[in-house]
Amino acid sequence: MAPIRASEWRQLPLGLTELCIDTTLRCGQSFRWQKINDEWNCVLHGRLLSLKQDESFLHYKVTWPKSSSTPRKPTILPKEVGDIDIQQGDDTEGLIRHYFSLKYNLAALYDQWSESDPNFRKKAPKFTGIRILNQDAWETLVSFICSSNNNISRISQMVHKLCTHYGPLIGHIGDEAFHDFPSPQALTGKKVEAHLRELGFGYRAKYIAQTALIVSTTKPTGWLGSLTNPENPGWVPGSIPIRDEPITYKQAHEELLLLAGVGPKVADCVCLMGLGWSEAVPVDTHVWQIAQRDYRFAKAKTFSKAMYVSIGDYFRQIWGSQAGWAQSVLFTANLKSFSEQAAAIPKIVKTKVEIKQETESEPSLNPGSRKRRATVIVEQVKVEDSEPSDLEAIGRKRRKTSRMR
Repeated sequence: MAPIRASEWRQLPLGLTELCIDTTLRCGQSFRWQKINDEWNCVLHGRLLSLKQDESFLHYKVTWPKSSSTPRKPTILPKEVGDIDIQQGDDTEGLIRHYFSLKYNLAALYDQWSESDPNFRKKAPKFTGIRILNQDAWETLVSFICSSNNNISRISQMVHKLCTHYGPLIGHIGDEAFHDFPSPQALTGKKVEAHLRELGFGYRAKYIAQTALIVSTTKPTGWLGSLTNPENPGWVPGSIPIRDEPITYKQAHEELLLLAGVGPKVADCVCLMGLGWSEAVPVDTHVWQIAQRDYRFAKAKTFSKAMYVSIGDYFRQIWGSQAGWAQSVLFTANLKSFSEQAAAIPKIVKTKVEIKQETESEPSLNPGSRKRRATVIVEQVKVEDSEPSDLEAIGRKRRKTSRMR
């Protein structure tokens, strides 16, 4: 499938403390990004997006499918996008800014959470640049229905199968095909549930088929989008039913719980990563472990709804209105796949001080007098992620050298 247009590489000035894609794209938020030859690739809103990053810039390029004669523009532009690339008929930079929530100053948020929480202050330096993604609400809903009693690797496999069998083909990178996420209507066929079971979805197949049917036929058009935080609208809002009063986080959460296969944790994942409710705190086994180990929550054999609410409220109290963002940093630090990063020793800048003594003559009433002058020489030695044993060896070597002097 030949693309009609592939852009050159472009860049956004963005440091690793504001966004680290190697961490953000594999910490259990989105399950469709694939890394090929040091480039991250995914289909977003009808285009194949490729990303790579260095210390100062986020680099991106986009490939449009053959069936798309012109690049697609969002129906309603989010406020932070402005006129970026729109005049050239390409809204990809705006999409990237929206998808990675770049309107927020992440370094300032990390400072805020570190001031209010000693545990965050301890863990965060090894996990900078983690942002909450602004994803499509429908994709987020189905992906986290798949997350029930599952791990990131298996969820990614399931989501890949959904796209391959039910999503439109957008393009290729080498021999690897990339599909967009299937619409609710694509998952409402009579044979969908049985087919998903054949593909290894288990009991989740029923939940996906039922939820697709509810969203596409029972609920009003645009119902899922109507649960979006008005202060953080989606990329393509489309037709959204008018509500008598503005929706709140709690109301959005409660409405999601009416869907098949959606419990409190899945509802909070959708609220946080698909509907723009930054205060949502999904509590799974990892967050429950963190609450007990680091925040002195009492251990219990069973995890009740009251305990779920209590943990979320506690974190909202100490982290504020973007508690879900702070939670994602500690969640990532608790994952086995990031254990080496969690155990790494931060860069250390050591200061070595040498005192050089010189003797010089000084005119005085006593012809034999001498005055000693001390010169302080300061040298900074940078140690890059050294192992404890190496640091100890360096210390022993320096102490030995000092004694020889």
